Amino acid sequence: MSKTNTGNFFEDFSLGQKIPHATPRTVTEGDVSLYTALTGARFAVQSADTFAMDIGYPAAPVDDLLVFHMVFGKTVPDISLNAVANLGYAECRFLAPVFPGDTLSATSEVIGLRQLSNGKAGVVYVRSTGVNQAGETVLDYVRWVMVSKRDADAPAPETQIPELGDRVAPDQLAQGIPPIDAQAYGTALSGAPHLWGDYNPGEKIDHVDGMTIEEAEHQMATRLYQNTAKVHFNAHAQADSRFGKRLIYGGHVISLARALSFNGLANAFHVAAINSGDHVAPCFAGDTLYAWSEILEQEEIPGRTDVGALRIRTLALKDRPCAEFPYKDGEDAYMDGVLLDLDYWVVLPR
Repeated sequence: MSKTNTGNFFEDFSLGQKIPHATPRTVTEGDVSLYTALTGARFAVQSADTFAMDIGYPAAPVDDLLVFHMVFGKTVPDISLNAVANLGYAECRFLAPVFPGDTLSATSEVIGLRQLSNGKAGVVYVRSTGVNQAGETVLDYVRWVMVSKRDADAPAPETQIPELGDRVAPDQLAQGIPPIDAQAYGTALSGAPHLWGDYNPGEKIDHVDGMTIEEAEHQMATRLYQNTAKVHFNAHAQADSRFGKRLIYGGHVISLARALSFNGLANAFHVAAINSGDHVAPCFAGDTLYAWSEILEQEEIPGRTDVGALRIRTLALKDRPCAEFPYKDGEDAYMDGVLLDLDYWVVLPR
């Protein structure tokens, strides 16, 4: 029996299967610093203990997307080592803050299966949960991924596609932040004066700045999360792939789009939930990312007068500035250059 892990193929999954993932990960200040170096994230609450403590945190929390990537990375060896593509996300909720020194671990449950018509691969739907050292859930999300079959002749499972909500409800938001002192939130230090009440549904924001992705940077980012997916690292193997080169982890595109959104959304200090996310097109080293956002909803959070929520759609594009807010054409197809379409909730002070 081989001692090496070749990963699960589509026929290895079964409905209701529960998978505990290796390896627990203690998040350190070094991880936070490296994430900042690789993404340029600069939201004040995650950048400064002093700022975070002034508004009610015990210390600066770890960036929400760094938490997401670390939990996601735990799932890769078991769920998507043999993936063709990661297809989407839903019902992602950030449920408790994470601080340096916390240890994260993850489990997944298979909640849906669908074999493709060509019989060579299938789509696996999983709900993954990340917990801290006290067993407290910090993150819960659904994703679906296309996974190759080991044997194209293996029988197809019964198709089961889970019913997923199109958005996380406002009453489920802001569980991942303590009550804050909004009066102590210093907009001079945060980088912009615009708070929750200064945004309106339908408003569009060009985040202006561009960021070129270097080969070494995206690989370092993916290794930071202990994400072992083959398509991101092995140039020798990927030379014979469809694209002929390494593919950038879609989560890195999400993080860069979030970092770029600081210019226009500087006080959106907490990602409370991800409603859906589509990786529209592949991204490669050398691509320059731009981003723009549209405010979809502005909602009060039941029981909270200190913060409010904005539902946002952020589009990331490659090699295309966003002054004209490129999205879809008249036939409802994504325009050239669109890489990412992310629908999510953020929290701002009121």
